[in-house]
Amino acid sequence: MKTLLNSLAEPNRWNIVELLKQGPLTVGEIAEKLGLRQPQVSKHLRVLSEAGIVIVHPIANRRVYQLNPQPFQELQEWTDTYRHLWEDRFDRLDDYLKEVQKNGEEEEKL
Repeated sequence: MKTLLNSLAEPNRWNIVELLKQGPLTVGEIAEKLGLRQPQVSKHLRVLSEAGIVIVHPIANRRVYQLNPQPFQELQEWTDTYRHLWEDRFDRLDDYLKEVQKNGEEEEKL
């Protein structure tokens, strides 16, 4: 999990992942769309590949990259373990806001 998050923390790698959400792309296509040099993109793709975030498909003399869904499923499962904390806090916030609104309405009546 830590490797996944560290890999995604770099803005160019995040942008590459965002591009690949739309479908597989070659290094050249990614470089063109992001306005980066091909060697830079290749380095970022190597990091993403080592983290298991992208899958490489060699086709003739090109390499096509696509997202690997498994790490993102694991990330979702991990974040789901915190869902009860968020829901509890949102419920308390909702109760607080209702109380503030109720008190505000009572003051308006005076």
